[in-house]
Amino acid sequence: MPPKKKAQVVKKTAKSEKGDDGETAPSGGKRKTAASVDRGGNKQKTPSSSADSSLHCHWLMKSEPESRFENGIDVKFGIEDLKKLPDQTGCWDGVRNYQARNFMRQMKEGQLAFFYHSNCKEPGIAGLMKIVKESYVDHTQFDRKDVHYDASSKPENPKWSMVDVQYQRTMTRYIPLSELKKYHLQHRDKGGPLKDMALFTRARLSVQPLTTEEFDFVLSLEDKEPL
Repeated sequence: MPPKKKAQVVKKTAKSEKGDDGETAPSGGKRKTAASVDRGGNKQKTPSSSADSSLHCHWLMKSEPESRFENGIDVKFGIEDLKKLPDQTGCWDGVRNYQARNFMRQMKEGQLAFFYHSNCKEPGIAGLMKIVKESYVDHTQFDRKDVHYDASSKPENPKWSMVDVQYQRTMTRYIPLSELKKYHLQHRDKGGPLKDMALFTRARLSVQPLTTEEFDFVLSLEDKEPL
């Protein structure tokens, strides 16, 4: 979220990358050394273009809604925190995984993303937000006091990007990871829109693409009884 103050608040947005579903999935943790560990303590991989080559128009973005302190800074940032910001808008900074970064660089203004609560008692989809500013330089990589500081990134050749997001609404009912996983397993065995959902096939990523079919199916769960 671009304005300086907004950005400082939102940086706590936990672009998570640790495991929520019991597997090694995302957990909005911020890495200690941005150059080697991702937000959420995941080991860095070199940039990859294979999975980033196709364009997407819907997204799932993870953040930690519960307090967790790193270097004395609370990295908590849930959907209610986004809702309280000026214009309900903030920058999605602090992502330190190349594939997640590349997905953010694909995002277009006006696209929708699910706000996913990660690394908490009950991970799941909390609401919807909209991309309101396309990819630009993440200033936190140059801030020595920030938990996402990356000494290896230089202003003349920055490594990390961010986008601005705006709160749209809270889900009419919270869609927990446990429910999504049941559908994923059903669809994997018998066919269905969630059979290849990145939440389970690329679980460590804090920024994930969704197909239109996946997005629409998850949205439809609001009107259904929990599985």
